[in-house]
Amino acid sequence: MTAVLPPYPATPALPAPRRLTRTEDGERLHALLWTPGPGRRTISSAVLGGGIGPRAWILNAQVAHGYRRTDPERHLASLAADAGVHGQGVGLMTAADVSAYAHARDAGVEAFVTAGVDVRGWAARPGEGAEGAPDPGTINVVVAVPAALTDAALVNAVATATEAKVQALVESGYDCSGTPTDAVCVIADAPAPHRETHAFAGPRSLWGARLARAVHRAVRDAVRHETPAPGY
Repeated sequence: MTAVLPPYPATPALPAPRRLTRTEDGERLHALLWTPGPGRRTISSAVLGGGIGPRAWILNAQVAHGYRRTDPERHLASLAADAGVHGQGVGLMTAADVSAYAHARDAGVEAFVTAGVDVRGWAARPGEGAEGAPDPGTINVVVAVPAALTDAALVNAVATATEAKVQALVESGYDCSGTPTDAVCVIADAPAPHRETHAFAGPRSLWGARLARAVHRAVRDAVRHETPAPGY
C-alpha cells in the first residue's frame, strides 16, 4: 500500500518578507519583516521575543559592524514600531546584509536564511564563554511549518534546524558548526481543538524532514558566495 502524506497548503506558510531600509550613523542598513497573522506561535533564541509563544511579527535587522549598543531589545522594538507593527514580536540582529537572504521551500515548509561567516568555529572548544549580550548573530534562520506543533516538537524543530545548518556548512567547505551568535526562529500553527497537533519534529518525522531539507538548502545558498577557510 502506498502511504498518503497529508496535503500542505498551496499558500506559503510564511510569505516573502517586507524589505525595509534605513540610515543609521551614516550607514545604509536593511531589515526583513514578516507579519504571519493570527493563530501562529514561535520558538526562538532571538534577543527580542525569544522563548515560546504567540508573536505578531518577526524582524531580522541588519546592524553596523562593530555594533556596540547595550540595549538591543529596545533597539529592535523601536525598529519594529517605526515599521508600523505592534504587539509582541521576534527581533533578530546580524551584521550581514539581510537584503541578500536565501529562501528555500520543501512541501510547505519555508526557510529564510541570512548569513555572514567571517567569525566562525565549533561549538565545543576549550575555555570559558563570555557573559553579557553577544555581538549580533551572523547566521539567522527563520523557518515556518504549516502545521500545529506541541511545545516539545517546537524544541525538536530548533534542534533539527541547527543540525541541518551544520550539515550545510560542512558540505559547503566550512570547518565549523556556525558562528558564536547564530539565532533561529521557528514558526508553526498553534494547537487548537479538532485539528492534528504533531508531537515530533526530528529529522525523520514528517515535518522535521521537510524543515531539515528547507533549512539545509537555504543555508547552502546563503553561504555560497562566502569564502571558506583555507584548505576547504
